[in-house]
Amino acid sequence: MANLNISMPPALEQWVDIRLSQGRYADAADYLRDLVRRDQEQAEEDREWLKAMIAEGEASGILDDKPEDIIAQIIAEYPARDA
Repeated sequence: MANLNISMPPALEQWVDIRLSQGRYADAADYLRDLVRRDQEQAEEDREWLKAMIAEGEASGILDDKPEDIIAQIIAEYPARDA
């Protein structure tokens, strides 16, 4: 296994210490490995969501209307909320 040395400001180091004191992680390396794994999982979920949105867009076909007409229609259907 490769070693990775990181520097962090005191506030982040305190956060890591708090997480370690809660007993879920054996040490800082265990905590950071978990964070990286969860980040990888989220990135994969994001890619899958994006692929699904692209497929949905491709399946929806091509509109003959001008983009500005489509935007005007959307604005008319969803008026701005009072601020």
